Amino acid sequence: MTNPNEYNGWTNYATWRVNLEMFDGQSAADFDIQHQDDYGAGQALKEYVEETIEMSTTEGIARDYAYAFLSDVNWQEIAQHMLNEDNEV
Repeated sequence: MTNPNEYNGWTNYATWRVNLEMFDGQSAADFDIQHQDDYGAGQALKEYVEETIEMSTTEGIARDYAYAFLSDVNWQEIAQHMLNEDNEV
C-alpha cells in the first residue's frame, strides 16, 4: 500500500521541501550528527531549522505558518537520509 501523501519519494511535501531548501548538499558532519541515532539527529536538524526561522523572521503570521509547515516534516527521515549518504561516501 502506498502513501497518498508521498512526494518525490519522501514522506510528504513538507519533508521533501525542507530537505531540499535547508539541507541539500550538506552532510551529517556539517551538523555534527554523524554519531547520533535517527531520532537525535532529526531533533538536531529540527532545532537548526527552527533557529533559522527565529533569526530570519519576526513574530507574526508568517512565522506561525512556517512553524505549522514544519509540524508535518518527518525529521527522522531527513536525518536517516543524511546519515545514509555520509555512510555511502
